[in-house]
Amino acid sequence: MNPWAKFKFRLTKREKYYVFTGVSFIVIFLVIQFGLFPLLQAKARVKRSVQANENALTEIISLSSEYRMLRKNTQDIQKVLALRKKDFALFSFLEKQAGRAGVKANIKYMKPSISTIAGLYKESSVEMKLEEITLKQIVNYLYFVESPEVLVRVKRLSIKQSKSKPEFLTALIHVITYK
Repeated sequence: MNPWAKFKFRLTKREKYYVFTGVSFIVIFLVIQFGLFPLLQAKARVKRSVQANENALTEIISLSSEYRMLRKNTQDIQKVLALRKKDFALFSFLEKQAGRAGVKANIKYMKPSISTIAGLYKESSVEMKLEEITLKQIVNYLYFVESPEVLVRVKRLSIKQSKSKPEFLTALIHVITYK
């Protein structure tokens, strides 16, 4: 038996309209609150997730490219080191190149540095100061020193005008190689 059977609702047309409008608003509110809003939030979450994954993929591709380049450079370094003489010494190499460039007499000092570990290889460096030399002499010396065949490069170079003789220069050169 229906519990509402003993109550007979007699509503006027206006009351039916109000009830219908109220029920319609409640249904629309529930559909929006529990249907539309969660759907829009889920769509926004998916969009953010896709964007984050695209950014991660772009970074992975970039890192992969960088890794391949570093791996190739490592293989190139290994090839050069294998071809270089076993008794190679940076200090004597720089001295020999100074003689070849005609600036051996202008060497004020040469300071070899303690080897440091740079990845798989030890880095050996020499800091040297050349005084009273011309720009042409510096350029010639750097041409002889920068040698990819023996894996020697200039890491830092500082050139100043000589205080005692303004027509000459003083150069501080930091050269490195790997073992």
